[in-house]
Amino acid sequence: MNKLKIKVCGMRDPENISGVAKAGPDFLGLIFYPKSKRFVGLEPDLKILGAVPETIHKVGVFVDELPETVLQIARRWQLQAVQLHGHETPGMCQKVKASGLAVFKAFSVDESFDFSALEPYVGTCDYFLFDTKGHLPGGTGQKFNWQLLEKYTLGVPFFLSGGIGPDDLETIQAFEHPRWCGLDINSGFEISPALKDIGKVQSFITAVRANGMNSTV
Repeated sequence: MNKLKIKVCGMRDPENISGVAKAGPDFLGLIFYPKSKRFVGLEPDLKILGAVPETIHKVGVFVDELPETVLQIARRWQLQAVQLHGHETPGMCQKVKASGLAVFKAFSVDESFDFSALEPYVGTCDYFLFDTKGHLPGGTGQKFNWQLLEKYTLGVPFFLSGGIGPDDLETIQAFEHPRWCGLDINSGFEISPALKDIGKVQSFITAVRANGMNSTV
């Protein structure tokens, strides 16, 4: 078994990033969607780049952006992965993946979600990310019914996202799925948009690691 991967998303402040990085997440998300309250900006910030150790992969989050723009920003910001959070096609995902970047493809899940719609994405993404369906792109700060994932039978490993907070350890520990490999945390650990409570993040990651929450992927 592998350790459960943890992605802390929506980061922007270099000092805050340094504190979160000490907790040892696997991925750190930077949002390049201008309408987001956690928009990091398009021009590379050397202070941010310097705050992220090589052991943590930087993930750029994009919504319905042109592939050329995604790849350009990825190069300038020295990203190792991208998260596509809009209506990107399998072809778009494949084009980004072919550049050498790891690809997360986010899907918003509710009771009516059709998991068969994911089949064309198999082979074009490294991970799926299942979030809560809302009216706008991006997170809602609310959890969806994780039992819906019993319908997910494809081989692509996935991250759980949406409304995960410090008090969810017991729920997380009880969750099981053969393709579940990670957690994506964001607003549930914030003091204000893009500013995380470092103590809560550190305690959460320590607890996940200490409780031996593992991925079968």
